[in-house]
Amino acid sequence: MTTAVALAPETTGVGALLRTWRDRRKISQLELALRADSSARHISFIETGRSRPSQEMVLRLAEHLDVPVRERNALLIAAGYAPAFPETPMDDPSMAALRSGMERLLTGYEPFPALVVDGTYHVQAANRGITMLLEGIDPALLRPPLNAMRITLHPDGLAPRIRNFLEWRGHLLAQMERQLAVLRSAPLRELYEEVRGYPLPEGGREVASFGDHPPFALPMVIEHDGHVLSFISTIATFNTPMDVTVSELAVETFLPADPETVTYLRKQEP
Repeated sequence: MTTAVALAPETTGVGALLRTWRDRRKISQLELALRADSSARHISFIETGRSRPSQEMVLRLAEHLDVPVRERNALLIAAGYAPAFPETPMDDPSMAALRSGMERLLTGYEPFPALVVDGTYHVQAANRGITMLLEGIDPALLRPPLNAMRITLHPDGLAPRIRNFLEWRGHLLAQMERQLAVLRSAPLRELYEEVRGYPLPEGGREVASFGDHPPFALPMVIEHDGHVLSFISTIATFNTPMDVTVSELAVETFLPADPETVTYLRKQEP
């Protein structure tokens, strides 16, 4: 488990925030200055509060420090400027093309499971492969808004059916910890504390055997209707997002890790 610490909420000055991001990226003032077409002296003045950066400079430094979009707005606010990136709800009419595109993407991946989650793992879209895996879990976990972390780690969710639950749980918690290290998100922190506290299901300490197909990445090994399926998870995000909501969307696809899983899922096609 990682020990990364998120940015302190009380660190509100833009200079202190920029210095925190620079330290996190392990970049010197001189290196950042060269990347941002500035000078080490000017970067030092900004970080110590002796100089107020322009809006353009804040965004330029944030770009070179690979600051998440939501935190770029926080930097702008700390510097006395208005946020530059909107946070548009997914059900807004302006998001229709995005929603339609995601649905086509997920449908095209069938019969293999795929879904789209937001920054707090609420499910925004899912295909029939995911619906199949959710068969038989507690209906309370399927009430909107569905949350992928709760569904996976809750003892009344998928947890009892995941053969390598302890490993998969560790992978998911570490993933959340990496997010919390760069995002000051109270809802994400609350979700993390909640799912981390779930009791292990019966048999949750077992380690799966991979037989004739050693994995090339940690798989999720899960039972479905008396069959054992194995999946490798891949996650894709949007390039150069201009909206906070879009920047935090993640498309997760589950790649079958063995021929038996492929054959089984092909047989489930309508």
